[in-house]
Amino acid sequence: MADTQISAYISEATKQQVERYAEAHGVKKGHLLEEALLHHLQALRELPADIVIPPRLTVTGRSFEVVARVVKKPRKPTKALRDLMAGKAVDGGPEST
Repeated sequence: MADTQISAYISEATKQQVERYAEAHGVKKGHLLEEALLHHLQALRELPADIVIPPRLTVTGRSFEVVARVVKKPRKPTKALRDLMAGKAVDGGPEST
């Protein structure tokens, strides 16, 4: 099968990440991009849409304010979260079934 070349505009930050990864792992950029596209397309085919997390999130001004407020003053963790982080069995978790 003959290879086909595609052209796409990407951000400078993404370009730098691709170049750093390719250099660090000794792979060609074209190979890296093809593997990444195949991986992503397979995930889109096989996983429910609600669990595929986009690499970029767009927030409104209002939602950003909410996030900033929670970061500045986080809520206290629930007992279930404290138990989970302590390694204890959590109701509904794999150990409790």
